[in-house]
Amino acid sequence: MENKKKLMMLAAGLLVVLLVAGVAYKKLGANFSGNNQLAAQPTAQPDGQGEEPEKIEAIDFTVYDAEGNEVHLSDSFGKPIVLNFWASWCGPCKSEMPDFDKMNQELDGEVQFLMVNATDGNRETVETATAFIEKNGYTLPVFFDTEMEASYTYGAYALPTSFFIDADGYVIAHAQGAINAEVLQTGIDMIYTPAE
Repeated sequence: MENKKKLMMLAAGLLVVLLVAGVAYKKLGANFSGNNQLAAQPTAQPDGQGEEPEKIEAIDFTVYDAEGNEVHLSDSFGKPIVLNFWASWCGPCKSEMPDFDKMNQELDGEVQFLMVNATDGNRETVETATAFIEKNGYTLPVFFDTEMEASYTYGAYALPTSFFIDADGYVIAHAQGAINAEVLQTGIDMIYTPAE
């Protein structure tokens, strides 16, 4: 009888755990549906004397290309920039990568894509990230944040995280979590106007 009671309590406990896990999965899964909206970057308030709000400058950082050469965010100033933090183990990162790659090809250098891999040396390495890019045939420019400087500077603690930076080097908008092609296009429209 005692064993039957313990078994029923264990079954009830397992049922509670499954219910909680199901609710959590449903709520968290909504964050990765590709429907995340862009958040316009906050700016300082106008001084009340007719001056425009102060824009937020993009903070420079150093990452590395596949050959180990230093690359700085500021190297791309002068063009609009899509800055994306990602990792090959990150499911939501993988889901948005085809849209980023397609848009990069369509814009053909008019907008600079900087795909910054969160290369912590444990969960993600240069080798695992490179293998993922090559396996999928992506042509995006990938850079490695081996010292995690860029990730810390931009608070990219959750992946993926994207920033849209105008040609003058000001952060205009950002998105945390996977974004779909429509949201990516909206972000690009905020920083880039094609020449007619």
